[in-house]
This record gives sequence, structure tokens and C-alpha cells, in this order.
Amino acid sequence: MPSPSRNARQQAAGQTVAKILLDIKAVNFRPEEPYKLTAGWASPVYIDCRKLISFPAARQTVTALAKAEILENIGAHKLDAVAGGETAGIPYAAWISDALNLPMQYVRKKPKGFGRMAQIEGELLEGQKVILVEDLASDGGSKILFVKALRDAGAVCEHCLVVFFYGAFPGAIESLALDNIALHYLCTWADVITAAETGNYFPAQAIAGVREFLKDPVAWSVAHGGRGA
Repeated sequence: MPSPSRNARQQAAGQTVAKILLDIKAVNFRPEEPYKLTAGWASPVYIDCRKLISFPAARQTVTALAKAEILENIGAHKLDAVAGGETAGIPYAAWISDALNLPMQYVRKKPKGFGRMAQIEGELLEGQKVILVEDLASDGGSKILFVKALRDAGAVCEHCLVVFFYGAFPGAIESLALDNIALHYLCTWADVITAAETGNYFPAQAIAGVREFLKDPVAWSVAHGGRGA
């Protein structure tokens, strides 16, 4: 679960991103026909961060918030490049690398050819300090695979930033930490629920349904045909 000790800037950023995602209708609620997430979890809710590519003002705001998060909690001097995960992480990596004036690469899901750079597009120098950027994270499994590809190519990758972290399923932050990967995020479901209630984006019954899921996401997943812990 995400740390409850986010500072005032992070809490404000969470609400800003949550409102953006609600305004562009990237938040989907479907308890009667649950979504099956990539990691195998069943969920009544789904965030489509990829929609942000079509909204310039919104993506500029999110990019600025991501830059602030990186500068405050990592430090630009500790990074040499920004890498996006194929495919949803690529536009975010492009925007953030531009904001930080850093080189960019992207990581393929599967190798293309052979050799050290088989999964990497762009120039990656041995020993470069790289942050992996993705659109969202549920349990962190795909992030570990992308980071492994970067490390195998010679990068030093100890940080991952996502726009949205489910913050519901167990073990994500812990499993990443075991691989020496710190997860940074802008927004969680808790932020979305707060913003949705404040702005009356959904009926009270829909909000209650999401809260029911968030009480015990693992049990909800199992009960609706998804994976368990």
C-alpha cells in the first residue's frame, strides 16, 4: 500500500491529477463486468492514462507535477536519462525527459535481435543513471521486468515513476524495494475517490461500490474471478 506520509505538495498533486483524469473521462467504473488487469487482478475500476496524450494542457500539467516529484525526491543531478516502458510509458518519458532536458530511451516488452541493447531503443551508455517512467502500476510486476532489461543493458536504474498507482493490491512497493527500485507516483485511487466525491462526478452508489472494493481488493478480486494474493 502507498505510504500515508505524502507531504502537502504530493497531496495537492494527487488531487490535481485525479481531477484531470476525471475531467478527461479516463476513470472507468464497471462493477457489474469487472476489468481484468494485466497482473491478473479483477477490479471494478480502471484508469486509462493513455487518454492524456490527446489533451495538451492536461498533459503539460501532469508533466510539470512529475518533474516536481523527481526534483524533490530524486534530484535531477542523480539522473542521466529517462526511459519509457513500451508502449504506454513512451509518451510520458518523452514529455518528462524534455522537461528535465535529459536523453530518453524506451524499453521493449520483448527483445528485438540479440545483444546488450536488444530491448532498448535509443542510445544507452554503460553506467547511465536512468529512471523508468510508466503510466500506471498495480502490483509492480511489469516494472521489475523493464528495470531488469535496463540493467542488463548497462543502466543503473533504481527509480520508477508512474502517473497512477492503484495503491490497493498488496506487495507492490515491497516487491519493487526488494529489487532496489523506489516507486514514485502522482495519484492513487484514494485521490480519485476524494476528487470524485468533491466534484460529484459519480452517483453516491458508484462511489460506495469503489469504497467496498478498496476495503479488501484481494477478496473482491477472488470473488469476481481474478487472482488472489
